[in-house]
Amino acid sequence: MMRLPTLRRVRIAEPGMVAGTVRLDRRTKRLVGRLRPGDVAVIDHVDLDRVAADSLVAAGVGAVLNAKPSISGRYPNLGPEVLVRAGVPLLDDLGEGLFQLLREGDQVRVEAETVYLDEEPIAQGVRQEVASVASAMAEAREGLSVQLEAFAANTMEYLRQERDLLLDGVGVPEIDTPITGRHCLIVVRGYDYQADLDVLRPYIREFKPVLIGVDGGADALVEAGYPPDLIVGDMDSVTDEVLRCGAELVVHAYPDGRAPGLTRVNKLGLAAHVFPAAATSEDIAMLLADEKGATLLVAVGTHVTLVEFLDKGRGGMASTFLTRLKIGGKLVDAKGVSRLYRQGIPGSSLLLLVLAALAALTAAVAVSTAGRAFLGVLAEWWDNLMFQLQQLF
Repeated sequence: MMRLPTLRRVRIAEPGMVAGTVRLDRRTKRLVGRLRPGDVAVIDHVDLDRVAADSLVAAGVGAVLNAKPSISGRYPNLGPEVLVRAGVPLLDDLGEGLFQLLREGDQVRVEAETVYLDEEPIAQGVRQEVASVASAMAEAREGLSVQLEAFAANTMEYLRQERDLLLDGVGVPEIDTPITGRHCLIVVRGYDYQADLDVLRPYIREFKPVLIGVDGGADALVEAGYPPDLIVGDMDSVTDEVLRCGAELVVHAYPDGRAPGLTRVNKLGLAAHVFPAAATSEDIAMLLADEKGATLLVAVGTHVTLVEFLDKGRGGMASTFLTRLKIGGKLVDAKGVSRLYRQGIPGSSLLLLVLAALAALTAAVAVSTAGRAFLGVLAEWWDNLMFQLQQLF
């Protein structure tokens, strides 16, 4: 039995309780693939980011138990607010012992700030609510200057490490997919990716860009009805089925050449190229497409704003800043395009279109010889019809 830790914040009353099946993993994006509606997700995620929270909400979790603080105070991360506003109970700072006490498939009950297993309390933490998240976020904003300094330092370090890759394309693997002279659509399972992909359907039909899925972005493409041409990434959040779809695979490796994702790919009997770099997977996808001669890069779900950089909570996001500086002239961000432009034609516009078509047809018939003859026949038929009706009544 784990000793209940001392609470660090004021306890908040909970009017109800949640019970469900435990699904646990220290990597949130790996856990999401196993979640079912109503499951209790057990995570180990300091400073929960919005992408992870969105995926948990989309999976329909009944509650989220975090062994670590969901808001550490280092910067204003967006994930906790997403969960609490969606009505998902979030218990924080439950301790490392949670992963020893719980097993996959256990049935637990979450009541107020306590977790019960077989009617026994096993852990107690901090229950996050809208008010507590807002307060913690306000405090975190005060520490932004420190994070900005760290971000700048990480940027300079990345520039030193990957100068040859950024400037000369050293290390970019040879691939078979033809890219020269074509557009590339690069999809990351990030903010608003589904809505933006939907709006881009006319663009995809017309230009037929090379479709590049970054890890789970490959699943996003398949879900939208598009088989990816290239899959780039660590291969830790893309499904086996999508890996087998026939796309060319590029495994993102550490700078020293270690590529954990290659082991998984080989176990599936698939071949892959290896791309060692200190950058993020979305960045190497862009650098690869740029180096291979793409004329335009359209990015969906990628990270672009300062808030998003910090929300990911990774020093590696410095690579995104420099990558965008390098390819800026080719890059078009589709982020938020779904809010700017909605597909679909209003009913009033459809009515005007039909009336205009009828008017044009009528004018064409009236001015042509054949049309006048047809109108004469139609008028005679109408007169005969009316005469016959009069005879009946």
